[in-house]
Amino acid sequence: MKTRNRRMRALAALGVVAATSLALSACSITGASSSKALDSGATGTINVLLMKQAGYSESDVASMVKDFEAKNPKITVKTTFVAYEALHDKIVTSAPAGTYDAVATDVIWPAEFATKGIVADLTSKFPSSWKKTMLGGALNTSEYKGKYYGVPWGPSTKLFFFNKDMLAKVGATQDDVKTWDGVLAVAKKIKDAGIVKYPLAWSWSQAEALVCDYAQLLGAWGGTFTDAKGKLAINKGAGVEALTWMKKSIDEGLSDPASTTFLEDDTDKSMASGKTAMELNWESTFRDLNDPTISTIVGKAGVMQTPAGPSGKNPGVNGSMALSIGAKSKHPAAAWKFIEYVTSEAVQEKFVQSNSSDWKASYSKPSVIATNPEVVKAAATAYDSMIPRPQMPNYNTVSQALQVEIQNALLGKKTPQQAMDDAVNAANNG
Repeated sequence: MKTRNRRMRALAALGVVAATSLALSACSITGASSSKALDSGATGTINVLLMKQAGYSESDVASMVKDFEAKNPKITVKTTFVAYEALHDKIVTSAPAGTYDAVATDVIWPAEFATKGIVADLTSKFPSSWKKTMLGGALNTSEYKGKYYGVPWGPSTKLFFFNKDMLAKVGATQDDVKTWDGVLAVAKKIKDAGIVKYPLAWSWSQAEALVCDYAQLLGAWGGTFTDAKGKLAINKGAGVEALTWMKKSIDEGLSDPASTTFLEDDTDKSMASGKTAMELNWESTFRDLNDPTISTIVGKAGVMQTPAGPSGKNPGVNGSMALSIGAKSKHPAAAWKFIEYVTSEAVQEKFVQSNSSDWKASYSKPSVIATNPEVVKAAATAYDSMIPRPQMPNYNTVSQALQVEIQNALLGKKTPQQAMDDAVNAANNG
């Protein structure tokens, strides 16, 4: 995905000095038909496949492995790092041989991996307490049809950024942009005052970025991507209403029409140069907007959780990663032991400058807050409520259909209703 490098940088954004810039029916572990396979034989050498360009750095992981092996001398951990772009296919092609015991998985893969029997069902291993102690949005990172196929390992979402000075010039504050209707009202004041031509910029190019932005608006309008049968169902109610709002913001001259060619880096640069008053972007944007080498608005940026829609909801979009166990792992117990350790609250807090914590308690601790107070405050609530993108086995087909049809509506080639009808038809019959 073209937006992946941007999102990858965001995974590390809570740290001020981030270490990096981010065919079988599923669910049994080979050699065992139940979770008992995870409860015995926690010994041996486990092979772990990870992503190299963001989140925890290779040196971070090396430190975790060293500490883990010291505490678990009967387990040896061997890590392999690949670029995100190679991760999915490497997981798929290596799965039949059980090459990797544990693998890093993206939030958009659980449906595919679960239905194809690539990763193990870990539901029985999830303590009931995690539903209270883990951030709600993070918890569903590897969930598919009520089962968990991985343990969250660093949350990420888009936040709302605004130019405090521009808002102040029209008598507005953060309280005035806590809803999307409020955002448009303030944007109109900024435009009418001649402060900037287009107060809003978005990542609405035909790419995954567009699906991420639409997801947050869909959630704000109270919608979800799929129905009870797991079929795409955004061609009625909130699905159409959110898209209608997006098109309206362009028609009224409040959103930059060039947004349909923008990715996240473009909206970031637009706001950093003083051309945009408000944007939706990943966590690392706040760092960029306060970097004097690339920004003209240092000290003027504000950050908050996504504004609420008519439903009163304001979820972020889940852009998180997780650690899963290969369905044919030869050492599932040892792999679980390792995953349990590196995803623990204590370990995540130790490396919080490289990646965010999945645990609620972390966000009230001074050592975590001090890394980046403004973003931590916004993220603490945003991470607790995140909308997943379509949890469908044919995700790539679904995402492509959404990208094409949402753009058709934004460019005026189709009505929002026709665009969503066509997206649903393409996704459910593709």
